Amino acid sequence: MIRALTAAEAERHAPALGALLRACVEDGASFGFVMPFAQAEAEAFWTQSVLPALGRDDRVLWAAFEDDALVGTVQLVLGMMPNQSHRAEVSKMLVHPRARRQGLGRTLMATLLDRAASEGRQLVTLDTRSGDAAQALYAACGFEMAGEIPGFALAPEGTDRRDPTTYMYRRL
Repeated sequence: MIRALTAAEAERHAPALGALLRACVEDGASFGFVMPFAQAEAEAFWTQSVLPALGRDDRVLWAAFEDDALVGTVQLVLGMMPNQSHRAEVSKMLVHPRARRQGLGRTLMATLLDRAASEGRQLVTLDTRSGDAAQALYAACGFEMAGEIPGFALAPEGTDRRDPTTYMYRRL
């Protein structure tokens, strides 16, 4: 089951959201965090960064549950500058490693794109570590590559390696 969470619901789910983020990074996903990092740091990302934006209606957070366990999320960033009100951004599509390759990512993305269209957005953008499985998923969901920036982010494993990032877009 996928549903949008209010700020209050997201706050109640902060431990599960933090655990999902950690599980994805521990599995090698690049989401802005570098191992090792504490559960409290993962929860703080949600409570300090995401919840305020949810409360302002600048962002929508969907959560996917399987038997009451949180297994995925995706965010649609709607709070844009006035000259960008025609577009939105995808943020933090997380699918628990044990729930991958079952269509959940596609379903989360379809939900997000439907909402973006209903909000009158004509362009949706995102970035992803170049070469990740997520890049292929986004391409399969109709996103096109805009370009790549080398050395963009430190590797999630905590090494000195700097990975490239690919920027993608989809017109609605």
